[in-house]
Amino acid sequence: MPQLVYAEVTEAVISITDLSLLVADPTCGATVTFSGDVRNHDGGKEVASLTYEIHPTAAAQIKAITAEVIADFDIAKAAVAHRYGAISIGETAFAVAVSSAHREAAFEACSAIVNAVKAKLPIWKYQKFVDGTDEWVNCA
Repeated sequence: MPQLVYAEVTEAVISITDLSLLVADPTCGATVTFSGDVRNHDGGKEVASLTYEIHPTAAAQIKAITAEVIADFDIAKAAVAHRYGAISIGETAFAVAVSSAHREAAFEACSAIVNAVKAKLPIWKYQKFVDGTDEWVNCA
């Protein structure tokens, strides 16, 4: 049975290396990671700043979403973190690490976690662009 070792929303800097260490397991031959980093452009515009706002239930929901997804995969461990607040260009906003005995299960589980969290986590992205415009996006 998969073990959810970490699933948090946090204002702290996220380290994919730290998440990888959390899922390390001597029975596993595969560790797959995803690091979603803040880019300097979106929709053809240059991003000046980005802030994520969370719903008060986000901490509980990221755990529930991840636990639900990993139950369908033959993995050992999973760790997930999504940051909120102001995040600088180049910093990690969302990260996932998964370990499994075999690579295919690890890749599939990591992708499924990313997609489920992006679709279901109650978090909103506010971007300001260099041209002075801004936008809210209801996605992770």
